[in-house]
Amino acid sequence: MVGTQRKASRQATGQITQILAQEMAVPVAPEVTLFVEQMLGAVRPLGVLFYGSGLRSGIDADTLLDFYIIVNRQSDWPRSALACMANAVLPPNVEYQELKVAGRAMRAKIAILTLGQLRALTGFATLNTTVWARFSQPVRLVWHNNAQAAQAITHCIARANVTAARWAALLGPEQAPPVAFWNALYARTYKAELRVENGQRSSGLVEANQERYVQLLLPCWQAGGIPFAHEGGEVAPLLSAEQKDKARHQWLLRARLGRPLNILRLIKAVYTFRGSARYAAWKVRRHSGIEITLTPFAEKHPLLAAPPVLWKLWRQGAFRQGA
Repeated sequence: MVGTQRKASRQATGQITQILAQEMAVPVAPEVTLFVEQMLGAVRPLGVLFYGSGLRSGIDADTLLDFYIIVNRQSDWPRSALACMANAVLPPNVEYQELKVAGRAMRAKIAILTLGQLRALTGFATLNTTVWARFSQPVRLVWHNNAQAAQAITHCIARANVTAARWAALLGPEQAPPVAFWNALYARTYKAELRVENGQRSSGLVEANQERYVQLLLPCWQAGGIPFAHEGGEVAPLLSAEQKDKARHQWLLRARLGRPLNILRLIKAVYTFRGSARYAAWKVRRHSGIEITLTPFAEKHPLLAAPPVLWKLWRQGAFRQGA
C-alpha cells in the first residue's frame, strides 16, 4: 500500500512538473527578453523568473516588471558584501533597474535568491509564505543558464504549487469546486503578507487562470499526500478534524510572523535596495506627476538626500489630498 502511494505521488509530481515546464516556457513579449539580456550583461545566473502584473496584464508605460534572479551562490550577482550577507540572512534582496529597450524606458523590481533558498522557501515547512505563494501563480522562466539549471528551478516551482495546494486543503472548505480552495488560500496569503490590494485582487488571480488551477489541484494533493474524493464538480480533501486544527495553529504562527518579517525586510532594504533613489523618484512621478532630478549624491546617499527632496515635494503639493 505504501509503495503504491509513493508511486502515485511520483507520477503526480511528474505530471505537475510537465504542466509547469510547459507553462514556464511560453514566450513573453520581446521587450521583456531584451530587458533581461541587457540587465544581465555578462553575468550568468542560473535563471531569471518573470511574474506579476506585467505577465498577467501586459506592459504599458507605467508597468513595473517583476523578476526573480536565481543564483548558485550569493556572490554570483554583483553587489556589496553587506548586500550578500543580508540576502543570506533575510532573503530576498530587492533591486530596481531602469533601462532603455528599443528606445523605450522600462523599469523592473528584481529579487535575488540562491537556488538553495528558493528550494527552502517553496517547501511546506517554511514560515515565510511569500515565495511559495508567489510561485504557485503563473510564472515564466525567461532566461536560464543551461538545461540542468532550468530543471532545478522548475522542480522548485512544482514544489511551490504542491505546498500551496496542501495549505489550500488544510485551510480551505470541507467540500467545494477546485477554484474555491485556491481562492481561500490566496485570501489568507494576502493577509499574511499584509498586502495593500483590496480583497478582490486575490480572487482575480484564480479567475484569470481557472483552467490552470483546476488542472493542478488534484495532482498537487496527490503529490503532497492529501487523500481526496470528488463528485461532480466538487472535491473534498479527506482530512481529520485533528489535522485541520493542527494546520490552523501552524498557519497562525505564519500569519503572526508576516508583519515583523515585512518590517525587517523594509529596514534591510534601506541599506541594500540598489537603485532605491531612482525607484522612489519613479513612484513619486507616477503618483503625483512631479519630476525629481536626482544628483549623484542623492543616488549614492538616498537617506541623507531625502529631507530637501521631501521639502520640495511638500512645496509642490505632493502631500495634499487629490495631488
